[in-house]
Amino acid sequence: MSQLGADYLIIKGSVADRTFVKEMVDETKKKWKRIDILVNNAGIIKDRPILLMPEKDWDDVLNVNLKSMYYTGKDVLSTMIAQKWGRIINISSLTAIAGRESQTNYGAAKAGVIGFTKCLAREVAPYSVLVNCIVAGLIDTQMTKKLPRDILAQLKGLIPLGRLGEPEEVANVVLFLSSDLCSYMTGAVLNVSGGEYM
Repeated sequence: MSQLGADYLIIKGSVADRTFVKEMVDETKKKWKRIDILVNNAGIIKDRPILLMPEKDWDDVLNVNLKSMYYTGKDVLSTMIAQKWGRIINISSLTAIAGRESQTNYGAAKAGVIGFTKCLAREVAPYSVLVNCIVAGLIDTQMTKKLPRDILAQLKGLIPLGRLGEPEEVANVVLFLSSDLCSYMTGAVLNVSGGEYM
């Protein structure tokens, strides 16, 4: 990244940890004096039928995939509101709108992301802070690489474009939502799923 002229800060921790998130945001503000863009992209899965799902698996997935957005959003918004400019992009999942068996915890969390996006977008629009959501389909990530090959092939067969998405294809939509090209869109939910959901 530094070869490309980018300045960056790496902070390792869990976004489900309230103390860590506050420290992360404080360090970011200390380094750059402002925060313009927040991308909420943390996600884990702990798939099981609900009758076999331990409460800890439910809580872990909800805490990382949804509650973390409360932490990060709350901590960056005072800065964005003072600047009168900001972009928050939340990553949801096709599971939230289409459903998938053995993913009640994941689906509930990612559906919550959509509701969180719409409510927060209304709340902060008067301060020129835009909040939007990407509903991602099957993307070729470490998470999908853990799926059994037969299940992955079956899921790929449901995608009209006939392939998994690339991380860069989601990143390009994030870039648009982060930019000045996106100046009159807030509360939007953009479907990036290769046509799997229409």
